[in-house]
Amino acid sequence: MVVTGSSGGIGSACARAFMAEGARVLVHYNRGEERARQLAEELGGAPIAQADLTMEADVERLFAEAREALGRVDVCAAVAGAWPSEDVPVWELPLERWEETLRANLTATFLTVRGFLREVERSGHGSLVLVGSTAGIFGEAGHADYASAKSAVLGGLLLSLKNEIVRIAPLARVNAVAPGWTESPMTRDLVDPDRVRALSRTMALRKVAQPEDIATQVVVLASDTLSGHVSGQVVVVAGGMEGRIVHEDEGA
Repeated sequence: MVVTGSSGGIGSACARAFMAEGARVLVHYNRGEERARQLAEELGGAPIAQADLTMEADVERLFAEAREALGRVDVCAAVAGAWPSEDVPVWELPLERWEETLRANLTATFLTVRGFLREVERSGHGSLVLVGSTAGIFGEAGHADYASAKSAVLGGLLLSLKNEIVRIAPLARVNAVAPGWTESPMTRDLVDPDRVRALSRTMALRKVAQPEDIATQVVVLASDTLSGHVSGQVVVVAGGMEGRIVHEDEGA
């Protein structure tokens, strides 16, 4: 199987979780080579591949290398993505950032999905798990570009894919996980205790997720045993987040 973005917090947790279940995992990275190599070593010498997922040729090479290393690719966790940290309202949002964010999150997912579906067409079987974000469900002020990309992943792309994949593999499935705030290298500086109290006012559980919380749900959805009749679904892993304030007292 392939886990994209394995050098990141959620991606590496997914790779570990799949390996713990006996899966053979190819570790993917784009820029985080050192972290990816450390993870591959930790996983007992797992195969590793570099690819810029916004580049068509790189994605094609990634799946060719995965097929060569693993023999077949019948599971893919499309984890890789990028959240721009600067808060910019739409009326100030540069077109360059808009296009870059959509490319890093939506186009990269499309190319990953397309590459994986070509593997499914070869094997006649597959399970795909997309990783979106609660930003794609509730929106995120100051990050409309990211929210739009993730909404497309969790909406039109997912719902189209679950109907398309069965044309080439009758029992193949596509699902998605939508993490909320998760402690990872991308967000670690943003989840100090004061920030957690503020952002968790819309969450029943007043804490942020750990990468392992997300990885567990990815593994469950990928499993034909645990989720064999589940397709086209989004599992939100966000402590009961709602689009409204649940806790009036920030210190509660």
